[in-house]
Amino acid sequence: MSAAEPLPVLDAAAVARAAAALGLAPTPAQCERLAAFGQLLLRWNRTYNLTSIRDPSQVLTHHLADCLAAAPPLRRWLDVRGEQEPVRLLDVGSGGGLPGVVWAVMRPALQVVCVDTVGKKAAFVQQVAAELRLPNLRGVHARVEALDGRFDVVACRAFATLADFAALTRERVAAGGVWLALKGRRPDDEIAALPPDIDVFHVEPLAVPGLDAERCLVWMRPRHTGAG
Repeated sequence: MSAAEPLPVLDAAAVARAAAALGLAPTPAQCERLAAFGQLLLRWNRTYNLTSIRDPSQVLTHHLADCLAAAPPLRRWLDVRGEQEPVRLLDVGSGGGLPGVVWAVMRPALQVVCVDTVGKKAAFVQQVAAELRLPNLRGVHARVEALDGRFDVVACRAFATLADFAALTRERVAAGGVWLALKGRRPDDEIAALPPDIDVFHVEPLAVPGLDAERCLVWMRPRHTGAG
């Protein structure tokens, strides 16, 4: 792109193009919601430090598309699981609602809880849920260790090492549930440092449109070591 060309606009059409590059086909309403989320992130960022990214084009690539890239693998896992009851997902250290808000928009049947220790970030997610009319999304101001209940998916993005993430959230993983960690390059050192009762059963490379950087998705689950 030359200096004379305008930066890409963060609108529903731009979101749709990024989603299409990932093999996704969100509805027009979903594209509008994701674009509106990006705009809310930019607006709140003028007052609150939700993210270091302030360029609309980078919000599209580094945040929205980055989280959308993990949507197809998550969809496959949910489809294979095939349960009729709503699936509960916990986004730990969610910050400005990434990836939780994006996944709540893309998968309305998901019940998404975004938890963060910073009150203004949890309040932002609550505001997003209200403005975008997402009844399946909730922001919670708390430490994850203080939460009650268990979740089918416990996810994070740039939150902690895999060992710390698992240790902090072990009691939040439901029977048959998984951890889902969005990472940059494949974290082999972190995987090697995990205790033996954590099973890394898949590390999935992700290609993010418009982003020249390594990304992967680390799938983990508790390993049951009882007899049999």
